Amino acid sequence: MNRIAELSTLIDRHVVGTGICSTAMPRVSLIRADAPSTPTPAVYEASLCIIAQGSKRVSIGEHSVVYDAAHYLLVSVDLPLVGHVLDASPERPYLCCKIDLDAAMLADLMASEGGGVARTALPVLGVYPGDPDLIGAACRLVGLLDRPDTIRALAPLIEREILYRLLTGPHGPMLRHVATAGSHLNQVSRAIAAIRRRFDAPIRIDDVAAEAGMSASSLHAHFKAITRMTPLEYQKQLRLQEARRLMLTEGATASTAGFAVGYESPSQFSREYRRLFGAPPRADIERLHAAPAAAVAL
Repeated sequence: MNRIAELSTLIDRHVVGTGICSTAMPRVSLIRADAPSTPTPAVYEASLCIIAQGSKRVSIGEHSVVYDAAHYLLVSVDLPLVGHVLDASPERPYLCCKIDLDAAMLADLMASEGGGVARTALPVLGVYPGDPDLIGAACRLVGLLDRPDTIRALAPLIEREILYRLLTGPHGPMLRHVATAGSHLNQVSRAIAAIRRRFDAPIRIDDVAAEAGMSASSLHAHFKAITRMTPLEYQKQLRLQEARRLMLTEGATASTAGFAVGYESPSQFSREYRRLFGAPPRADIERLHAAPAAAVAL
């Protein structure tokens, strides 16, 4: 059995239902879809996504990439993307393994490796040809779910191997910049983390900039260059996506969800929700309940 087929078998064995399935490994998620999905906005954490079956398009602004079983997706910083499963059916479902990147482990690996950080113009969102060694490591990582007693000891070792292979692969220079203190990418990553920690409260750009170690004007320029939106637009996406989750999974009303994520005006919440998701809150949630596979975001 080739490695991508092996990964497909492993994911299919451990994924529960359709959508995103968490696992006993906190940075590993499995995703299944039985039908093509509608374009769905979501914030993707810095992560490696390996499709074992099917294909998907992700977009940020006007920039789109397609990946499949022959190509993996690497997201270097948390990004607001629009995801769209293209190829899936009950007989041949979309199957994907998502591995979040451990920033501390990445920095430690770079420190032990030594060497400088070369300048790069690589994008923070990239698709690359499948690497047999990378896929093999992913198979061993997901395969630990067959032996849960081995996860605690072995999962960190395999994750470290995966990060090493990414650092030495075509996207390595970008990851090095993200993990290097003082680089613009590292500073924007810190700003993103600050916004995500308190997205439901008013934010002051000067405070976020100070936390990132930048001036407000520098933060605005570099943040928009990397994420294709301003810090306040990024916060708005986080709020709306969390409100959608509250309504979809916890049964919250639109007004309750809007207030919970920081909106004071129900009409403003409904208007901005419709602009992002294409329908007012109630209609959108009814649509998702009727066809849950339509909202596979990752």
